Amino acid sequence: MRLNVVLRYVGLVMLFIAMFMLVSAGISYLNDVDSAFYPLLLSSMLTALLGAFPMIFVERGEQISTKEGFCIVVGSWLVACLVSMFPYLIWGGEFTLINAWFESVSGYTTTGASILTDVEALPRGLQFWRFSTTWIGGMGVVMFALVVLPTIGRSKMTLSNVELSSLAKDNYQYRTQIIVQILMVVYVGLTVIFTVLLKLAGMNWFDALCHSMSACATSGFSTKNASIAFFNSPMIDTILIFAMGIAGMHFGLIYATVTGKRNNIFRSEVTRWYVGILLVCSILITISIYAADIYPTLGSAFRHATFQFFSLMTTTGYATADSNVWPPFAIMILIFGTILCACAGSTSGGMKTNRLLLAGKTIKMQLKRQQHPNAVIRIKLDGVIQDDAVIYGVEIFIVTYMLIIFSGTLFGTLCGMDLLTSFSATIACLGNVGPGFGEVYSLGNYAGIPAAAKGMCTLVMLLGRLEIFGLIQLFFIKWWK
Repeated sequence: MRLNVVLRYVGLVMLFIAMFMLVSAGISYLNDVDSAFYPLLLSSMLTALLGAFPMIFVERGEQISTKEGFCIVVGSWLVACLVSMFPYLIWGGEFTLINAWFESVSGYTTTGASILTDVEALPRGLQFWRFSTTWIGGMGVVMFALVVLPTIGRSKMTLSNVELSSLAKDNYQYRTQIIVQILMVVYVGLTVIFTVLLKLAGMNWFDALCHSMSACATSGFSTKNASIAFFNSPMIDTILIFAMGIAGMHFGLIYATVTGKRNNIFRSEVTRWYVGILLVCSILITISIYAADIYPTLGSAFRHATFQFFSLMTTTGYATADSNVWPPFAIMILIFGTILCACAGSTSGGMKTNRLLLAGKTIKMQLKRQQHPNAVIRIKLDGVIQDDAVIYGVEIFIVTYMLIIFSGTLFGTLCGMDLLTSFSATIACLGNVGPGFGEVYSLGNYAGIPAAAKGMCTLVMLLGRLEIFGLIQLFFIKWWK
């Protein structure tokens, strides 16, 4: 493996991040040079210097290998999280070293969990920087950079194949360059549309843009301490429910639907299951909380139940209510949504509906094989025959996912967290959801958990965002042939 090639591409990603820091500094400047201006400007210069160093002293390489592409992707994610701490650390406030790392990782992985007890105290420039990290992370650090790196030729294929989930590729029947463009068009288009809709619903332009960026990235960062509950607006809730639901769908299918292609969201088996689960579970939660007299009317119960379940299953993590006080039945359904999450090919994390559907079909196939031992049975998903390797990969992923939840919960209790907080925080961080239950409930934050537990949560966030094995393989890179 050529380390110089890896460093050169990671440097390009750092230059890209420095550009967003500079834009955030511009927001600070337009807001009467607020207290975040100089931290953001200095951070931009420092990040650009670090990124330019390998560009100047490392020669441009030829086509990169898969091993190099893997190291570039994982290295870019880790370096992006590190350099994005600079504005937080220089600005100060609640940002200790571990808190700055937590906020940075939470942003890029689109987890949306926060250690801030007073989000509204942040100057607008730093607010916009938080949302910039989560917007970049929603698309993918490297995928975003590929849009502005038109000169790297066929290397785009290697890099995008590493970062794009294997489950998401079946619905892409285009060249790599076209895939990157489709992702960007859909992502930016949705952000613009929902920014305008939120402004019309009553938000100011800044809040509308920030919440649209966060919703389309399925992150959950908010400019308000009380999250979306601050606005107390049925119209805003409804717009964000649609924004979160759409952002949880496969972006390739969204593009195909808009352009009139045959393989659209209406013909997708995964999308039908995804929408069905969202609606059925929202209705079940509505019945539960209405029967418990938590809300006076069925309409208000449905509004809050639907928002909370959509928010957790799409891994967005917004809140309009304190779900800690909901009945155990409703909480269990919310935890189910937190584990399952949305679709491959979207900005959401988690186990994903695709894997649940494949696991269900595998169980059905096993039952049929026991009844008909000589039968040849194939599993299809959205009309595509799934190889045995894919099925095996899904089984291993689910088992590993559950082992990480157990390990994270165990470590959290070792750090002094109660069982519910530790369990739900691990699930929420692994699925890149954000809020859990207990101390990290929907209207709370992660400020009060121990520093060691915060470090564990950031590791779990990265594991979830990089589909577990993407990060784990970094430690076994010498085994690659």
